[in-house]
Amino acid sequence: MAISALPKGISLGPSLDRAQAEAIFTRGKEAVIFALLEMAKQLAEARNPASAATPSTPSGMIPVYEKPAISSRNKRPGRKKGHPGSGRKRPERIDHYEEHRLPCCPHCQGRLKRLGETRTRYVEDIPEDLRSQATEHTIHRDWCPRCKKRVAPQAPDALPNARLGNRAVVLSAWMHYGLGTTSQQIVDVFNHHLQMKISKGALSQMWHRLRETLFSWYEQIQQEGLASAVLHGDETGWRVAGKTHWLWCFSNPRLTYYLIDRSRGEPALRKFFAEEFKGTLISDFWGAYNAITGGPRQKCLVHLFRDLEHVEKYKNPGKHWPIFAKKLRRLLGDAIRLWKREERPPPEHASRRACLDKRLQELIETDWRDPQADRLVKRLRRHQNELFTFLDHADVPFENNHAERAIRPAVIIRKNSYANRSLRGADTQAVLMSIFRTLKQRGYDLLDSVIQALKTYVTTGILPSLPP
Repeated sequence: MAISALPKGISLGPSLDRAQAEAIFTRGKEAVIFALLEMAKQLAEARNPASAATPSTPSGMIPVYEKPAISSRNKRPGRKKGHPGSGRKRPERIDHYEEHRLPCCPHCQGRLKRLGETRTRYVEDIPEDLRSQATEHTIHRDWCPRCKKRVAPQAPDALPNARLGNRAVVLSAWMHYGLGTTSQQIVDVFNHHLQMKISKGALSQMWHRLRETLFSWYEQIQQEGLASAVLHGDETGWRVAGKTHWLWCFSNPRLTYYLIDRSRGEPALRKFFAEEFKGTLISDFWGAYNAITGGPRQKCLVHLFRDLEHVEKYKNPGKHWPIFAKKLRRLLGDAIRLWKREERPPPEHASRRACLDKRLQELIETDWRDPQADRLVKRLRRHQNELFTFLDHADVPFENNHAERAIRPAVIIRKNSYANRSLRGADTQAVLMSIFRTLKQRGYDLLDSVIQALKTYVTTGILPSLPP
């Protein structure tokens, strides 16, 4: 029984009314049975979303009891026998010295004979009394006869007119935008463990000020991204003030730029690609990326493998589908193997590269007479020149895993903090996440780098450039 056997204009679901039900009844027994089974299936999927899960369904949307068991590892974790062991290194600085000696035998309480033998043990811990330090700054104001005005220095440990020091502001911002700790958890840590009374409102205001101060670093990350040779792009859903927005991520091994925007199309991309990008952009097959012109493009081949798997598991392909899927898998696999093998002589590499292009063209020109195959053929035809770019550039991969890994920390933050409550908060989120992520990629001490930059900005009025 096919859906076409139902009367036109009738969709099975909550919108079904009495008149439509009577129209189905007039079609006979088979139509009624089909409608009941289809609505029972919809009800089961609504109660158990995992039954409708696909390879692209986020893991968090699948109940734990529905996830398949992971097979146990065949080898034991840790280093193999014969390898040198590893442990915590000896502290470079010793703050306290303590000696321990038994007054008597712990078993019989008898007198001990001193041997003079000792052993040394190192223990690193946090002091019991963790308290914030309050500093009173006396700022002298003097008269400049040449300028004919009063002048005074700036306290370098805090932004102008701020009651919170730079270290507290940067530490809390890093915990929130770098580690994904919620505002309430940060307040609890400061109030109860660091014994520094603070509120969520005060933190939010200081984070906004930090974003305004470091905004030139955010723009510098954008400029360096546009000047880079390779750039990965990806996007994911985001919520701002209860409305759907999108978090865009543009990254490479040296930087990461986040952008939160209402659009998932070309308008958002134009905000980042303010000028022509001459490098290689690696992305999935989302149509918005087609609007970006300039240098070569590389589409993620892993997404094609996922599409093949999705069709075979959850669709009903025709008899020609297995041949199409086999040819496409072999073509992509041969291209990846050519990329992974050792360097070949240029003529041989060019010959094999031309052979792959010829096989792709034959695959596109074949009439497969299968709707799923035709759908993927349209995609292959549209991106024919963007599938094997990685074979021409040594630093270009065939997949977009880097962007997916770069966007994962933001997804974890989204899960913990439920995104943002205002557009201003979304801007602060994007700027500070980009800065902290980029500093981490470049191997800098996040707290020290930002604090030293703020100290220079307060004393000179100029923010130094982002560390290279």
